[in-house]
Amino acid sequence: MTNEGRETGGDKDQQTETITLAVPSRPKYLYVIRSAVYPVVVDAGFSRKEARRIVLALDEACSNIIKYAYEGDPAQLINVSITVGQDRLLFQLTDTGRKPDVSTITPRRLDDIRPGGLGTHFIASVFDSVAYDTGGERGTVLTLVKERR
Repeated sequence: MTNEGRETGGDKDQQTETITLAVPSRPKYLYVIRSAVYPVVVDAGFSRKEARRIVLALDEACSNIIKYAYEGDPAQLINVSITVGQDRLLFQLTDTGRKPDVSTITPRRLDDIRPGGLGTHFIASVFDSVAYDTGGERGTVLTLVKERR
């Protein structure tokens, strides 16, 4: 895990910090992401309840990377970047796997009661912004933003 601090804009009091980690694409290692992210979110000023929701949504997004982008291949990496800004948290999850068809990523209707398929709905309900960048040669960068209110 690395931590970089840098100034943004011209205001020396306005600092951002970026924490990065790379985790094998095995479900058993998702606890590493959860364990690293939770204290960062709480330290950034979010309540414990909101921090748990953020961590759960990130866990879901990482699970989707393992299942869909890497198709269960445990030899890959999930790169997680957390930028703590004055007014928000910015998470970037980067994979080098199969690119999704972004037009098909839509939350299932909540009245469609059956197991699974609610992860994207939950992710969209937790974060203020969800964006997929599939423009690179390989993989996807999922950017999730949570504004501090």
